[in-house]
Amino acid sequence: MSTFLFIVFPYVAIILAVGVGLYRYWTNRFSYSSVSSQLLENTKLFWGSVPWHYGITLILLAHVFAWLFPGLTGSILGFGPRLFAFEVAGLALALFAAVGIVILIARRLPTLSRARAVTSPMDWILLFVLLVQVLTGAAVALFDRWGSHWFLSAAAPWLWSLVSLRPDAATVAPLPPLIQFHFLLGFAVILLFPFTRLVHVVMLPIHYLWRPYQVVVWYRDPRRRLAPVPASQAAPAKSHFSSAELKE
Repeated sequence: MSTFLFIVFPYVAIILAVGVGLYRYWTNRFSYSSVSSQLLENTKLFWGSVPWHYGITLILLAHVFAWLFPGLTGSILGFGPRLFAFEVAGLALALFAAVGIVILIARRLPTLSRARAVTSPMDWILLFVLLVQVLTGAAVALFDRWGSHWFLSAAAPWLWSLVSLRPDAATVAPLPPLIQFHFLLGFAVILLFPFTRLVHVVMLPIHYLWRPYQVVVWYRDPRRRLAPVPASQAAPAKSHFSSAELKE
């Protein structure tokens, strides 16, 4: 069972994410978008999107940094007050992200919500999985203390073994079920990647660096203000614009 969960399943998730993601990009490139609903309802989106994106981005960066540089990460974390401070910061970011994702879900729950009208079944699955993933991460921080350190000795070697194509689940097999579930759910998010709006995370807007300037042509100068015309002098009128303004 450990072989399937921690070796086979991660590879299947990654292969599908890359393969189906590339297929979707080449066959339906327009769908590579977050499908923003900002125009439908902006206030709740702001209060949900900001904590979610800031919280989850910092958490992911911390995980990636610890995986790529385990020795340096161990030196930075240290022990005692410094380690405690990093643990508290990680828990705070997880709760911050959880608040954001809860708000993003709540804005879609009302039957007459305009955001709900553009939410697909796959979006609901993705939102639920992300919420559970964040909550399990917070639970790990609360009930399995000092995860910043044991991540370096358990998860990092396992992930490097997958990358080097010499998979070895020996370091993660003895871990508590909650931690194992958190790891597997992370690969489940990767598995969902090509089938949801999550694909937008790889579409960095670097093409704006070489795209030509956008030319905007105003119908009339927005800075111009028409002087009020007395009612007695007003034309009977078909149009409030002069011929010069219509040419503009």
